[in-house]
Amino acid sequence: MNQGFNFYDMWKDYYSQSSKLFDEKMSKDFPSEGMGQILEMNLQFKKMIDESTLKYLEFMNVPSRNDIASISSLIVNVDAKVDDLEERLEENLENNRLQESFNTELSNLKKDMKSLDNKLNQILTLIKSPEKIK
Repeated sequence: MNQGFNFYDMWKDYYSQSSKLFDEKMSKDFPSEGMGQILEMNLQFKKMIDESTLKYLEFMNVPSRNDIASISSLIVNVDAKVDDLEERLEENLENNRLQESFNTELSNLKKDMKSLDNKLNQILTLIKSPEKIK
């Protein structure tokens, strides 16, 4: 950072000015007005410190609290999408298992039908030619 900028001196000046302002406003008839001004000054100082901290962190390539919160939100979204994909994959696998089971049962049924058809053909052949058996 800049050598001419001394944060401690700035804080010391701020403290002495706020102390003087506090003493002045408390000695008046309406201290609530003075307290409001002091609070406003404190909020402005905090805003200035927050902005300078964010600029410093950006300059130093260090993530801020907002950056980390944004990344964690993205991670949560990705995790939710992965969970959804896992659920869909499990449903597809279950459907494939059911389809394979159905195909197996269907092929067994076809085999049984062919066997019954062969037996029925044998019976019909025997019925049509009873004379040959005697």
